[in-house]
Amino acid sequence: MQTPEFGIKRDNEERRDGGCGVIFDPETQKYAVGKKPSGLLILFAGGVGPEEDIQEGVVREVTEESGLHDFSYIEKIGEGISHFYNSAKKVNRVAHFTVFLLILKSSGVIPTKLEAHEEFVLAWVTPEELLSNWGERNQDKDYDHWIYFFEKAEMRLRELGFVLE
Repeated sequence: MQTPEFGIKRDNEERRDGGCGVIFDPETQKYAVGKKPSGLLILFAGGVGPEEDIQEGVVREVTEESGLHDFSYIEKIGEGISHFYNSAKKVNRVAHFTVFLLILKSSGVIPTKLEAHEEFVLAWVTPEELLSNWGERNQDKDYDHWIYFFEKAEMRLRELGFVLE
Protein backbone atom coordinates (compact mmCIF):
# COMPACT_ATOMS: atom_id res chain seq x y z
CA MET A 1 0.00 0.00 0.00
CA GLN A 2 1.24 3.47 -0.87
CA THR A 3 1.96 5.88 2.00
CA PRO A 4 -0.70 8.63 2.04
CA GLU A 5 0.55 12.16 1.41
CA PHE A 6 -1.04 15.30 2.88
CA GLY A 7 -0.77 19.05 2.64
CA ILE A 8 0.53 21.38 -0.03
CA LYS A 9 4.12 21.05 -1.29
CA ARG A 10 6.03 24.26 -0.62
CA ASP A 11 9.36 25.67 -1.75
CA ASN A 12 12.42 25.09 0.43
CA GLU A 13 10.91 22.32 2.55
CA GLU A 14 13.08 21.10 5.41
CA ARG A 15 12.84 17.34 6.12
CA ARG A 16 12.12 16.31 9.71
CA ASP A 17 10.78 12.82 10.39
CA GLY A 18 8.94 11.84 13.53
CA GLY A 19 5.50 11.09 14.80
CA CYS A 20 2.62 11.96 17.03
CA GLY A 21 0.27 10.43 19.53
CA VAL A 22 -3.51 10.38 19.73
CA ILE A 23 -3.96 10.14 23.51
CA PHE A 24 -7.27 8.88 24.87
CA ASP A 25 -8.52 8.74 28.45
CA PRO A 26 -11.17 5.98 28.67
CA GLU A 27 -12.36 7.29 32.05
CA THR A 28 -13.35 10.77 30.81
CA GLN A 29 -13.79 9.80 27.13
CA LYS A 30 -11.63 12.79 26.18
CA TYR A 31 -8.40 13.30 24.25
CA ALA A 32 -5.23 14.93 25.55
CA VAL A 33 -3.93 17.66 23.26
CA GLY A 34 -1.74 20.71 23.44
CA LYS A 35 -3.47 24.09 23.45
CA LYS A 36 -1.48 27.01 22.02
CA PRO A 37 -2.05 30.65 23.08
CA SER A 38 -3.81 31.17 19.71
CA GLY A 39 -6.35 28.51 20.69
CA LEU A 40 -5.02 26.00 18.15
CA LEU A 41 -5.19 22.44 19.43
CA ILE A 42 -2.31 20.14 18.51
CA LEU A 43 -1.37 16.52 18.86
CA PHE A 44 1.74 15.95 20.92
CA ALA A 45 4.43 15.24 18.37
CA GLY A 46 8.05 15.60 17.54
CA GLY A 47 11.08 14.53 15.67
CA VAL A 48 12.67 11.15 16.21
CA GLY A 49 16.37 10.61 15.66
CA PRO A 50 17.59 7.98 13.18
CA GLU A 51 19.08 5.93 16.04
CA GLU A 52 15.81 5.95 18.00
CA ASP A 53 13.01 3.37 17.74
CA ILE A 54 9.99 5.21 16.30
CA GLN A 55 7.53 4.08 18.99
CA GLU A 56 9.94 4.84 21.83
CA GLY A 57 10.72 8.24 20.27
CA VAL A 58 7.07 9.22 19.88
CA VAL A 59 6.23 8.10 23.43
CA ARG A 60 9.24 10.11 24.65
CA GLU A 61 8.01 13.21 22.79
CA VAL A 62 4.45 12.74 24.09
CA THR A 63 5.71 12.42 27.68
CA GLU A 64 8.10 15.37 27.41
CA GLU A 65 5.40 17.64 25.99
CA SER A 66 2.30 16.51 27.91
CA GLY A 67 3.66 15.01 31.12
CA LEU A 68 1.41 11.99 30.52
CA HIS A 69 3.34 8.76 30.96
CA ASP A 70 1.13 5.93 32.22
CA PHE A 71 -0.24 4.13 29.17
CA SER A 72 -2.09 0.82 29.22
CA TYR A 73 -2.09 0.38 25.45
CA ILE A 74 -0.01 1.67 22.52
CA GLU A 75 -0.70 0.83 18.88
CA LYS A 76 0.65 2.13 15.60
CA ILE A 77 -2.27 3.63 13.62
CA GLY A 78 -0.38 4.44 10.44
CA GLU A 79 2.24 6.42 8.58
CA GLY A 80 2.13 9.31 6.16
CA ILE A 81 4.02 12.10 4.44
CA SER A 82 3.01 15.64 5.36
CA HIS A 83 3.86 19.01 3.84
CA PHE A 84 3.20 21.87 6.26
CA TYR A 85 4.32 25.22 7.57
CA ASN A 86 5.89 24.99 11.03
CA SER A 87 4.81 28.30 12.55
CA ALA A 88 6.86 27.80 15.73
CA LYS A 89 10.11 27.53 13.76
CA LYS A 90 8.91 29.56 10.75
CA VAL A 91 9.97 26.96 8.17
CA ASN A 92 8.31 24.87 5.49
CA ARG A 93 8.53 21.21 6.40
CA VAL A 94 8.04 17.80 4.86
CA ALA A 95 7.93 14.85 7.21
CA HIS A 96 7.49 11.12 7.15
CA PHE A 97 5.49 10.59 10.31
CA THR A 98 4.12 7.68 12.30
CA VAL A 99 0.95 7.98 14.37
CA PHE A 100 0.33 6.01 17.55
CA LEU A 101 -2.83 5.54 19.58
CA LEU A 102 -2.00 5.80 23.27
CA ILE A 103 -4.64 4.77 25.79
CA LEU A 104 -4.11 6.07 29.30
CA LYS A 105 -4.00 3.84 32.34
CA SER A 106 -4.00 6.94 34.55
CA SER A 107 -3.94 10.66 33.80
CA GLY A 108 -1.28 11.65 36.34
CA VAL A 109 1.47 13.83 34.93
CA ILE A 110 5.18 14.31 35.47
CA PRO A 111 6.96 17.63 34.79
CA THR A 112 7.14 18.51 31.10
CA LYS A 113 10.34 19.25 29.17
CA LEU A 114 9.25 21.84 26.62
CA GLU A 115 11.67 23.38 24.15
CA ALA A 116 11.82 27.19 23.88
CA HIS A 117 9.53 27.27 20.81
CA GLU A 118 6.91 24.95 22.35
CA GLU A 119 4.19 27.18 23.76
CA PHE A 120 1.20 25.05 24.72
CA VAL A 121 -0.49 23.51 27.72
CA LEU A 122 -2.21 20.18 28.24
CA ALA A 123 -5.93 20.33 27.46
CA TRP A 124 -8.72 17.71 27.40
CA VAL A 125 -11.19 17.81 24.52
CA THR A 126 -13.97 15.89 22.86
CA PRO A 127 -13.61 14.67 19.27
CA GLU A 128 -16.08 17.34 18.12
CA GLU A 129 -14.06 20.13 19.75
CA LEU A 130 -10.84 18.90 18.21
CA LEU A 131 -12.16 18.40 14.68
CA SER A 132 -13.95 21.77 14.76
CA ASN A 133 -10.73 23.50 15.90
CA TRP A 134 -8.73 21.99 13.05
CA GLY A 135 -11.48 22.51 10.47
CA GLU A 136 -11.63 26.25 11.22
CA ARG A 137 -7.88 26.56 10.55
CA ASN A 138 -7.38 24.15 7.66
CA GLN A 139 -7.46 26.52 4.67
CA ASP A 140 -3.86 25.58 3.74
CA LYS A 141 -4.44 21.85 4.36
CA ASP A 142 -1.91 21.85 7.22
CA TYR A 143 -4.17 19.67 9.41
CA ASP A 144 -5.43 17.13 6.87
CA HIS A 145 -3.01 14.50 8.17
CA TRP A 146 -4.09 14.98 11.79
CA ILE A 147 -7.78 14.79 10.84
CA TYR A 148 -7.24 11.62 8.79
CA PHE A 149 -5.28 9.79 11.50
CA PHE A 150 -7.42 11.07 14.37
CA GLU A 151 -10.47 9.60 12.64
CA LYS A 152 -8.57 6.30 12.16
CA ALA A 153 -7.66 6.30 15.86
CA GLU A 154 -11.28 6.93 16.85
CA MET A 155 -12.42 4.04 14.67
CA ARG A 156 -9.82 1.78 16.31
CA LEU A 157 -10.96 2.85 19.79
CA ARG A 158 -14.50 1.81 18.87
CA GLU A 159 -13.23 -1.56 17.60
CA LEU A 160 -11.38 -2.06 20.89
CA GLY A 161 -14.52 -1.13 22.88
CA PHE A 162 -13.03 1.96 24.55
CA VAL A 163 -15.33 4.65 23.13
CA LEU A 164 -18.76 4.75 24.72
CA GLU A 165 -21.52 5.87 22.37
